[in-house]
Amino acid sequence: MSDAETDDAASAARDDDALVEVVRATGHEHVTAEHASTVELTTDDWLTPTGDCIVGVEADRAPRDFDPAFREACRDAEATITATFAVGEPGADAVATDNPAHAGEIVGRGDPDLALLDDRSMVGRTSEYTDDERTILVDGDGAAADLDRDLVEALAAGAPMALRLEVDPAE
Repeated sequence: MSDAETDDAASAARDDDALVEVVRATGHEHVTAEHASTVELTTDDWLTPTGDCIVGVEADRAPRDFDPAFREACRDAEATITATFAVGEPGADAVATDNPAHAGEIVGRGDPDLALLDDRSMVGRTSEYTDDERTILVDGDGAAADLDRDLVEALAAGAPMALRLEVDPAE
């Protein structure tokens, strides 16, 4: 491989990384994941029993922290956004994203009206609602209620979680 080809491959790898965000969070005793149209993570360290869409607290990042190239790619209505939930065992300090105890996936799309500027929480939606700064995907094929119940039980027991968001731009 020539130096130019090596530089092109390195540049492509960096570009691809800009379209992936990983948010680490933890479960909470009040996680029920019963909401039928949304799924949410929050940077807050608490959760009330009414927060039935919230599956993770103490998120280490919020949409405002995402790479600008990632946020821009999410604003394409033809882009596919995949949210992969990797959940570890309760009591563990972290979860390995390549070998989690539990995993789930929700696939949606982007929208030109996604602001992705909230500094506290992020929400995936089954609807087309975009009128806030925390929506991270619309037209999702699932929500909190659709997550595997073993995954939800682990989160309710305080398991660590990593949410991997990947944007696949339209071609």
